Amino acid sequence: MTEKNPLVEVKNLRVEIPTRKELLIALDNVNLEIYPGEILGVVGESGAGKSMTGNAIIGLLDHPAHVSAGEIWLDGKRVDNVSEKQRSEMRGKIVGAIFQDPLTSLNPLFTVGEQLVETIVTHRSLSEKEAREEAIELLKKMGIPAAEKRIDDYPHQFSGGMRQRVVIALALAGEPKLVIADEPTTALDVSIQAQIIDLLKTLCKEKGTAVMLVSHDLGVIAEASDRVAIMYAGRLVEIGETKAIIHSPLHPYTSGLMGAIPKIGEDTEFLTQIPGHMPWLNEVPKGCAFHPRCPLADEKCIGERPQMESVNNVMVACWKSRSEEIAKYRTQPYFIRKELADAGRS
Repeated sequence: MTEKNPLVEVKNLRVEIPTRKELLIALDNVNLEIYPGEILGVVGESGAGKSMTGNAIIGLLDHPAHVSAGEIWLDGKRVDNVSEKQRSEMRGKIVGAIFQDPLTSLNPLFTVGEQLVETIVTHRSLSEKEAREEAIELLKKMGIPAAEKRIDDYPHQFSGGMRQRVVIALALAGEPKLVIADEPTTALDVSIQAQIIDLLKTLCKEKGTAVMLVSHDLGVIAEASDRVAIMYAGRLVEIGETKAIIHSPLHPYTSGLMGAIPKIGEDTEFLTQIPGHMPWLNEVPKGCAFHPRCPLADEKCIGERPQMESVNNVMVACWKSRSEEIAKYRTQPYFIRKELADAGRS
């Protein structure tokens, strides 16, 4: 990926949410890049800032949330400081979005074909007849049978998996350079999940489209993504090649997430348990935000925030990433898991 120029550059991004009582920091100093033809998986618990990052890139932050610092560059142009009109022109044509719930993404009063045709005509120089033909081809590529007939059906006439395929078709209708997929496989059958992952991978391979895949499902991320970004409490804590992150995580939070995945053929008494919970935005602790839940935390972790640094070709923000302790945490997972479980039960 490094030989190409990144399609997306997020530099020192900070998103704030002012309230009557206090100022909440939803994203703090987030830096990431996405390259053409690449799938970047973004992982973390609920409230980590995954969807917020995607919404900031596409310009869909809900008021009063706003970008207070940093820059967002898309296809060589800065987009965080443009007008709403310019953002609207960007959506669909340069950036497409696949949202978690297809029912909220589709207008129930219009047929699938009407919505696809409108999107195609808006962003591409095609007549309505040409746009309808293109819409049918899109539905066929999405694996929807009898697309010539189904194009005139309404969203409620499709199953959940088929609706999600329509949402993907809608996101691709304007031939965007970037697709932000926010939990695109949630609540779908495993077989449908696999088909949607294959669609995204094919899209990247054939069109050179970049994909930001937001998910809490590490199985989906492992199967689909080229690189993985791990987020915690609005901060990026680790980012690198998928294989490296999965097999040799450097941050204790990442190790905990990976250890929570059951492994076929492994006889394990219990899975990793990360005690505690993600802090509220008004309760993010000083130093490393993960330190209250981390079995390796010391005084430095509590008092001083770690910055992202390169370790073994992976960017990680952890004071323990170079220590023997993190190696022990990875290579002797049962011992650490038992300590964590005992701590959680006490």
